[in-house]
Amino acid sequence: MRIAYVFLGAFLAIAQSAYAEVASPPVLAPLKRQAQAAELSAQFLSRYSYKPVPLDDALSARIMDGFIKSLDPDRMLFLQADIDRFMSDRNEIDDAIERKDLKIPFAIFNTYEQRVVDRMNYARSLLKQGFDFSAQENYSVLRDKAPWPQSEAESNELWRKRVKSDWLRLKLGGKNDAAIRETLDKRYENTLERAYKFKSDDVFQSFMDAYSTSIDPHTDYFGAAASADFNVSMKLSLFGIGAVLQERDDYTTIRELVPGGPAQLSGKLAVGDRITGVGQGKDGAIKEVVGTRLDEVVQMIRGKKDSVVRLDILPADAGADGTHRVISLVRDKISLDKQAARKTVLSVKAGDATRKIGIITLPVFYEDFEAKGKGDKDYKSASRDVAKLLDELKQEQVDSVLIDLRNNGGGSLDEAIDLTGLFIGNGPVVQQRGSNGKIEVKSAEFAEPVWTGPMGVLINRGSASASEIFAAAIQDYGRGVIVGEPSFGKGTVQTVVDLDQIVRNSKPEFGELKVTIAQFFRVNGGTTQLHGVTPDISLPGLSDPTAFGETSYDNALPWAEIKPANYARADTVATLLPTLQSRHDARVGSDPDFQRLLKDIADLKAQREKGVISLNEAERRKEATAREKRFKDRAEAGDGEDLGDDGLEAGERSLSADIAIENARKNAKDVLLDEAAAILADEADLQQGVLKAATKQTGKTDGK
Repeated sequence: MRIAYVFLGAFLAIAQSAYAEVASPPVLAPLKRQAQAAELSAQFLSRYSYKPVPLDDALSARIMDGFIKSLDPDRMLFLQADIDRFMSDRNEIDDAIERKDLKIPFAIFNTYEQRVVDRMNYARSLLKQGFDFSAQENYSVLRDKAPWPQSEAESNELWRKRVKSDWLRLKLGGKNDAAIRETLDKRYENTLERAYKFKSDDVFQSFMDAYSTSIDPHTDYFGAAASADFNVSMKLSLFGIGAVLQERDDYTTIRELVPGGPAQLSGKLAVGDRITGVGQGKDGAIKEVVGTRLDEVVQMIRGKKDSVVRLDILPADAGADGTHRVISLVRDKISLDKQAARKTVLSVKAGDATRKIGIITLPVFYEDFEAKGKGDKDYKSASRDVAKLLDELKQEQVDSVLIDLRNNGGGSLDEAIDLTGLFIGNGPVVQQRGSNGKIEVKSAEFAEPVWTGPMGVLINRGSASASEIFAAAIQDYGRGVIVGEPSFGKGTVQTVVDLDQIVRNSKPEFGELKVTIAQFFRVNGGTTQLHGVTPDISLPGLSDPTAFGETSYDNALPWAEIKPANYARADTVATLLPTLQSRHDARVGSDPDFQRLLKDIADLKAQREKGVISLNEAERRKEATAREKRFKDRAEAGDGEDLGDDGLEAGERSLSADIAIENARKNAKDVLLDEAAAILADEADLQQGVLKAATKQTGKTDGK
């Protein structure tokens, strides 16, 4: 995730005060290596992208607009006077990059920091007074196209409504005034403190995000930290202690221990323990980390395999003045199994039979490029893991296999091709057109498929890139039924370029670029670009297609079409689709869980279109009562717990309460997955019927 959008999430509750006497946030300035990296990136992007974009005044304006939007997407922080001042340099960024001068974005960010501090202090000052919740007032939750405040008074009024909205939500959640004041004051204080922890690299990452995405939506810049996180996401492994960490009240807190990791095996750490210091090696001095940014603490704890890290621990049940203990752990390889392929089996009634549906959930198309390049025979790979799971499902004698790719944003192109090969054996999977116009057909090369039975793919708006390549190929071959909502619509291919390698720099300074180098096309000649993959059987979705997906980008590549590849399509699924659709329609029409989901989606869409929420307590209580009744009915029907809305944000509850809510959501009934499994049970039932009929007909013919 881009740092700018992490800021966005952190500052949704920001507020300020021009009246409080507080220290100004640090004035951040660009470093020489950052200016060099920006200029080097410009050289590369203007020449070698799939659709090269010259660094000129037009691009400069796009970069400026994107940078400001990333910092203040809801137009709640900057004043119109700030924007007017920034716009005087709107066409100067291109020249500044070429001069290796980054003063413009840093000046904007420094203003942003000050506005965060000002607005936050103003919000805290409002907590000293009460609010009139009998008044008829509305608060706009959609301000991305609203004008910036013209004056401080106008900004104050915006934030008065924002704080009133936060207060009312907590009040409706059952909190009294004293608890509300304490909660909101701490929330705003935490956000205020973050503004003082920004570093030069944060500014540069945000600026380069704005620059890279101005070329096209999927070109990215990775600084050192972002590059490390990207590599971890592809390898699904790192060297560390095996603990999931969270920042809570200035403490780095243990949220989860990874099974089999050094932290869990040591028996010396427990969920809720707080790390107050980190030391390197057996004798290295322990550095205090209370109040230190979480990402910095994480980097201190990660390290080389078999090296020692020492942690100063304040136990979960100890007060702030409690007794600490120092523990030593030996770093080891940690596998991030939660992101790896996993399976489950559902039993589903179809016709007169009960079908076993094997479900394989794949969160990302991972591949350990480094280990593969070194010839490691056991390198981590999505397709290899899925192949093993398919073998296990065959042993369990499942009738059909569903590949769940919901919210799988992609990953390795090779893995998408190999995953397709597990179901088609060999044949073209995707066509790729480079910037020179040359088209290359990429094929799966398996002697035979691993799974030959009925199958399907479950997708949603978050299924993108490699997920779309796989789903499109399965659909084009007629190999399985595609179920869900239209996918993201990303039809481009990226590669990662190490800028330090380009200039033969001996140490990592300049970062990496993820650059769009090609566009991919389906074997039928079409592309998923903009349109995505249209499912054979549609299921409802919660996402807003105007705000999420390729169509939400104003600089996305257009849809295109080329000649089909040479492939053999089966018509089995197409023949079954009318019956599958009619069975689906009949089933969901009488399914109370599915109908409740449709109601939730309709309510969410209506709220989105409304764009405002009432600040009148009576009106909101009426809405809350209706919502609570739906939750109660759902809970009584066995569809999860009544979680309600307590108005609190993550980290404001106790750790155990946060984990309990997270687990309840995970364990809630997955209505869409259940229906997808039912569709596949129908597919298996119908295919078996077709097979029996064909066998019977063949028998008659042979007997003549």
